[in-house]
Amino acid sequence: MARFVSFRDFDWQLLFLVLLICSLGVVEIHSATLHSKFAGAHIRQIYWIVGGLVCMFALSAINYHVLLERVHWMYIASVASLISVFLFGQKYLGARRWIKLPGGQHFQPSEWVKLILILAVAKYFSEIRTKDLSWEDFIKAGAMVGVPMLMVLAQPDLGTSLTYIPVAAMALFLGGLRLRQALIVLVVATALLPIAWHKLKPYQKERLTSFLSPEADRQGSGYQVNQSLIAVGSGGIWGSSTQGSQTHYGYLPVPQTDFIFAAWSEERGFVGALFLLLLYFMLLMRLIQNAQTAPDRAGAFIVMGVVAVLAFHILVNVGMVVGFMPVTGIPLPLMSYGGSSVLFMFLALGIVMNVRMRRFVN
Repeated sequence: MARFVSFRDFDWQLLFLVLLICSLGVVEIHSATLHSKFAGAHIRQIYWIVGGLVCMFALSAINYHVLLERVHWMYIASVASLISVFLFGQKYLGARRWIKLPGGQHFQPSEWVKLILILAVAKYFSEIRTKDLSWEDFIKAGAMVGVPMLMVLAQPDLGTSLTYIPVAAMALFLGGLRLRQALIVLVVATALLPIAWHKLKPYQKERLTSFLSPEADRQGSGYQVNQSLIAVGSGGIWGSSTQGSQTHYGYLPVPQTDFIFAAWSEERGFVGALFLLLLYFMLLMRLIQNAQTAPDRAGAFIVMGVVAVLAFHILVNVGMVVGFMPVTGIPLPLMSYGGSSVLFMFLALGIVMNVRMRRFVN
């Protein structure tokens, strides 16, 4: 007999880890913005988290197979939303990424496209039953992710466009990518790098190179990385005894968003930073466990797609803060302030819960 889906099968341990990280984020946003023009941002973040929880529970109640059956329409809608950004988007700091909504709110379609891509590639690869990936399937999957990625890059939004890569990479790896194919793609990508570099905006080139030698232009392109390194270093083992001077005196740029890990490390020290990274590790391991118990191939691909995006966000953001990665504006999941990022993460986790709750249904 088929078993009814119940919220008893909800992954409450995963939800506990998520809410714990969110709570630490709210605390840090409050501390980092206390004496700035962004004071009160932590209250808005709480609203986004509550909204995200509602969306997560709602999405977990819809059978993910229903979503997969309609994902082609979702994909078309996502591409149309990216086109609408070029036509009706609001331009800010030289980039056109947002659509202004009634009530003064802004909608960033590129964040939601990641979720559609996870579902789309899961649907595509779940229907492939061969052990090794053919070149035809490789090209189709690459185009599926590549089209919206290029559209986002043209906005220009280098950071968000890069987050589409792990979705494709994870799907190709699990789909049976052969070593020869990987090597050929690597060689071709390397050969195309000079062309891609030429197409980047000047400020994007500065971002990608300034982390290599931030001291070369301390007040210019290297300012953010330098201030971040000072903040992390001044935290010591247990945290700064001066209440996070880099953060509270306004030297650290956007401490509530891109550089929230630097603000956290300055105020909580090496121990606090290690504790936060441990929470993220536990979160990723819990997600991988859910992928292993998924009821079918599509469910496993969905969960591992979420794992890939989450891990990429963490790796790039933390690497950016400590000077190992270029500054690309990729937020720290569940910690950084921002409605689009928070809602995307909760919706992605909602689909994970969706898969988990159906692991015993036949």
